[in-house]
Amino acid sequence: MPERPQDNPTITMNGSVPGQGAPAGEYPEPPSAPPAGAAWPAPGPDGTGAPEAVHLSTDLPGTDSGGSALPPQAPPPPSAPPAAAAGVRFDRPRQPDGAAVAPEIYQTQPDEYLLQAPDPRVSAEPAAQAAGAGGKVCVACRAGRVDDDGYCENCGHAQPRERDHMEQESGPLAAVSDRGLRHHRNEDAFAIGTTTLPDGSPASVAIVCDGVSSATRPDDASAAASKAAGETLLAALPRGTHPQQAMHDAILAASRAVNSLAAEPATALEQAPHQNAPACTIVGAVVTSGLLIVGWVGDSRAYWVPVDRSAPPARLTEDDSWAAQMVAAGLMNEAEAYADERAHAITGWLGADAYELEPHTAAFKPDRPGVVVVCTDGLWNYAEAAEEMARVVPLDAATQPLHSARVLVGHALDGGGHDNVTVALVPFPAVPQGAGSA
Repeated sequence: MPERPQDNPTITMNGSVPGQGAPAGEYPEPPSAPPAGAAWPAPGPDGTGAPEAVHLSTDLPGTDSGGSALPPQAPPPPSAPPAAAAGVRFDRPRQPDGAAVAPEIYQTQPDEYLLQAPDPRVSAEPAAQAAGAGGKVCVACRAGRVDDDGYCENCGHAQPRERDHMEQESGPLAAVSDRGLRHHRNEDAFAIGTTTLPDGSPASVAIVCDGVSSATRPDDASAAASKAAGETLLAALPRGTHPQQAMHDAILAASRAVNSLAAEPATALEQAPHQNAPACTIVGAVVTSGLLIVGWVGDSRAYWVPVDRSAPPARLTEDDSWAAQMVAAGLMNEAEAYADERAHAITGWLGADAYELEPHTAAFKPDRPGVVVVCTDGLWNYAEAAEEMARVVPLDAATQPLHSARVLVGHALDGGGHDNVTVALVPFPAVPQGAGSA
């Protein structure tokens, strides 16, 4: 296996290398594998503690959706308008003069979020339950009927929107998204699903996206990206596309979906002079019976938490952010960088004005069962280190993913809920379809 890069635990997948003797559609073994009996994840050679990927982008043959080997040239980037002059964006609203708004000064909008969204620890449908033929019941007074505009006819309260709190369980994996306690809308989105590979083995897919608050239509950006990426993965994997190539293609598809929003009339109507084009981050995971793939752009993250908590957890992604750049350059330690007000300025995102699109992908072969935590910064801000995340992930997360995802969202809300929070939990190895949580 090529020597691990010293500045990043993964490699940007900007090209495909034909396989050396591997039939099209089959997954070759990496040139080398971790020594037998070695604990995984082992600290990387640069001392960061991040696990070393067993599959790097240059190790794997690219395949198209039919399983045929791709030529060695890089895939064409999605079309986009000229890049913005600056390669940094703030994932929070900005003032017309360009200054970032501190998270403490979000202002309550009348009738928008005085009512808290449903408690994530309690099972709930995305919208209020219907009361027989009478329609929806107010979540505030529990008596009035909700009119077509979303207001209670009895007490007048605006109702939580469908997207304020979303839950989904798909076989053995689950995801929960919540607006949080400070934002007036939920700008996160997710897509999860299961499929079957050509050899009949199961595969699980999870995508999580975080809309960039300083952009126009961030909620639409994250929804479009998660939908496009999820659909691309679930279509490509059964056809024999290597999971890492499929993840790369899924991020490109998500980018095209977000780029297309910039040309829509709705964007021109909503966009203020100081706002950017629709944009979001993305992180995803594909889990098979023996392989774990992660892919991302931005500062949403994936973590590995083993079922046996005596084994070490790991963070599988590296942020595209100002803070991460400062740490990588040796200018600050992690504590100093993330304490800075510029910490969450992202240096990579999906959007028509993205400085450059570099989908990061990496493949791992865990040597024990565990769960992959795929989340936005609304969660990891309250459990940043891998060890902190492992402490808050319930012990039965691999078998009770929906309950565990609710617990994690509740942890973020208990910590202040300053941002939207979204988390998907994916057990490893992949569980056959129909074998969901008990």
